[in-house]
Amino acid sequence: MKHEILIADTGESYLCDETESVLAGMARLGRKGIPLGCRGGGCGVCKVAVVDGRCQAGAMSRQHVSEEEVKAGTALACRIRPESRLTLKVVGGLKKAACRPRTPPD
Repeated sequence: MKHEILIADTGESYLCDETESVLAGMARLGRKGIPLGCRGGGCGVCKVAVVDGRCQAGAMSRQHVSEEEVKAGTALACRIRPESRLTLKVVGGLKKAACRPRTPPD
């Protein structure tokens, strides 16, 4: 089942299947610079705050996301899968790529 993911910072949304990570869905927006590095929760670049909705989270490095942050809704986009419509705020290194104006395709 696919769920809508809204990026609150830009107002953009995309569909993400509940079997894929929120980061994988975000990559389909076609923005240059979306960090797809480790995709395993170890680098911390894809940090987001889940403002609304439900998601399932996989293991994340405590070096990048503390238990307190997890309780407050912060997660790594590569380690969460949507279970409902999600609203996200982008934080950390992902913000520059995810929130820059989109350039039209050539």
